[in-house]
Amino acid sequence: MITIRKSEDRGHADHGWLDTYHSFSFASYYDPRHMGFRNLRVINEDRVEAGAGFPTHPHRDMEIISYVLEGALEHRDSMGNGSVIRPGEVQRMSAGTGITHSEFNHSKDEGLHFFQIWILPQRDGITPSYEQKLFPEQEKKGRLRLIASADGAEGSVTINQDAKMYASLLDQGQEVVHHLARGRHAWVQAARGSITVNGHLLEAGDGAAVSDEDLVRLTARQPSEVLLFDLP
Repeated sequence: MITIRKSEDRGHADHGWLDTYHSFSFASYYDPRHMGFRNLRVINEDRVEAGAGFPTHPHRDMEIISYVLEGALEHRDSMGNGSVIRPGEVQRMSAGTGITHSEFNHSKDEGLHFFQIWILPQRDGITPSYEQKLFPEQEKKGRLRLIASADGAEGSVTINQDAKMYASLLDQGQEVVHHLARGRHAWVQAARGSITVNGHLLEAGDGAAVSDEDLVRLTARQPSEVLLFDLP
């Protein structure tokens, strides 16, 4: 079973400095039909104006992943981390017992486009931690590159949940297949371009919930970037 979540049906807010789309209920956007999928709680697609950003704010008991498409995301947190995340890099922050952080567009003249993803942890109250890794473009071309997992397999960032996150860059006509174990589910997020998921069309910004399927077949109709989550 595949359920499509069209880009234009997502929650949307334009704050001037921030243009944001919410796949699931978030902030002032609330829809009881879209509260997340399995343990995937938030997928926000954010575009931030040059020099603007999110001032210091708190989080707790959440696995937070930032995936930058364009520009550079500047991060500072109460654990003492200060960094800049650029395309190809993945940031993982386990909020655990509680952290505060700020996020800004690092550039004074270019926009920032990124996905912020929240995954519910397996248990609350863990010690907060931070991780950032580069996944070169060539490692994602024509294949699903594991970028987040519970055990840090293949050099992925480590999350406190039995979930896996993959990224892929596909040329027109390229295809990748991900096999789902019995009882597992998938969420596919089209970041750029146009793909089909088991024959169902996804344009940029669209998502798809996949359940009761043996495999997920992704085929690019044009050059595309896609994220895939394998979930319990």
